[in-house]
Amino acid sequence: MTVTEAHRTIDAVWRIESAKLIAALVRMVRDVGLAEELAQDALVAALEQWPSAGVPSNPGAWLMTIAKRRAIDHFRHLKMAERKHEELGLDLETTQDAIAVEPDEVPDDLLRLIFTACHPVLKTEARVALTLRLLGGLTTDEIARAFLVPESTVAQRIVRAKRTLAQKKVPYEVPVGAELAERLGSVLEVVYLIFNEGYSATAGDDWMRPALCADAMRLGRILAGLAPQEPEVLGLVALMELQASRSRARVTADGEPILLMDQNRAKWDRLLIGHGLAALARAESLSARRGPYTLQAAIAACHARAGTPEDTDWARIAALYGELAQVTPSPVVELNRAVAVSMAAGPEAALPLVDALTAEPALARYHLLPTVRGDLLAKVGRFEEAEAEFSRAASLTRNARERDLLLARAKQASAGNA
Repeated sequence: MTVTEAHRTIDAVWRIESAKLIAALVRMVRDVGLAEELAQDALVAALEQWPSAGVPSNPGAWLMTIAKRRAIDHFRHLKMAERKHEELGLDLETTQDAIAVEPDEVPDDLLRLIFTACHPVLKTEARVALTLRLLGGLTTDEIARAFLVPESTVAQRIVRAKRTLAQKKVPYEVPVGAELAERLGSVLEVVYLIFNEGYSATAGDDWMRPALCADAMRLGRILAGLAPQEPEVLGLVALMELQASRSRARVTADGEPILLMDQNRAKWDRLLIGHGLAALARAESLSARRGPYTLQAAIAACHARAGTPEDTDWARIAALYGELAQVTPSPVVELNRAVAVSMAAGPEAALPLVDALTAEPALARYHLLPTVRGDLLAKVGRFEEAEAEFSRAASLTRNARERDLLLARAKQASAGNA
């Protein structure tokens, strides 16, 4: 095996094993930062030894053994926690080169790590960065490139996040009772934020970043495996699967956005649709009361089931948005409901709903409000107003591909054919 091949293998192993490794180490040392340092030490050892010695038969166990030896060295060096040292040493001797973590403990460790990385004491951007770092195995450079921020910013966020977790003495545990629902909501929010940034990038030259979508879906599937009785976890997985099924149809070969109604549905991924619909069915079977992710998945399912845009059940989609507005009221939900109403009952029925949102402070800089209003105005023949709305929307978006699309629509409106 060449050095390049070995490094490629190590990178793949790290993507698979790093989260389990860090999760198990956090349980041992009770410090996220120290656990990550120990895991990184094991990674460096692999980079030094595997190219010449070969990849071990159980790379995950090898990494864990090295990391635990580093942990022992750490505690020995600090001359502290003699009892912990002995426990770790005894454990190391008994495990030898076998898997150093009991298989039954791995799911619990991962679940605890997810809840720790997404703790509400951290700001949202810090939760996202720390989750991708610890559970996605991404480097700070990869996270920085994904979110179009300087690498130093991401590094600082991660350092501060780990320091905050230590200072606040955040317990390494899965909450119970009412706190579980609150904390689970935070976890799901972070995973969906990661997915959405990949599905519709807020800034930059590319409209989609498929790698981020894949990371979010992998995290969602891990969560679903760890908490199979939580309907909203399954709802989020269903939502991501159904939305991701359209990925190949959402952009041209040159990366230009293709709107939903113009997409070639033959390019939609039927396997992902099947998985999404199955996850949605399981979510709905677990609870009679649908949460926000399950409701959004139900809306996505309406699109997935329609063979053509004309076959879409827009009345049902409008009703589902109405139900979603009851669960999580927001002007964005109302805007989406207005779009569904326009498709079900015509633009004249939806325009007053959208007009009512123009005074909403939360949407003052939201480019999709003038986008939707411009679309409705064009449909009722008010092209001059539509042009102004599309131009305003183009000035608000930070995504280059979307800006080009909106400027093109403004030009069409000025010509009276939008």
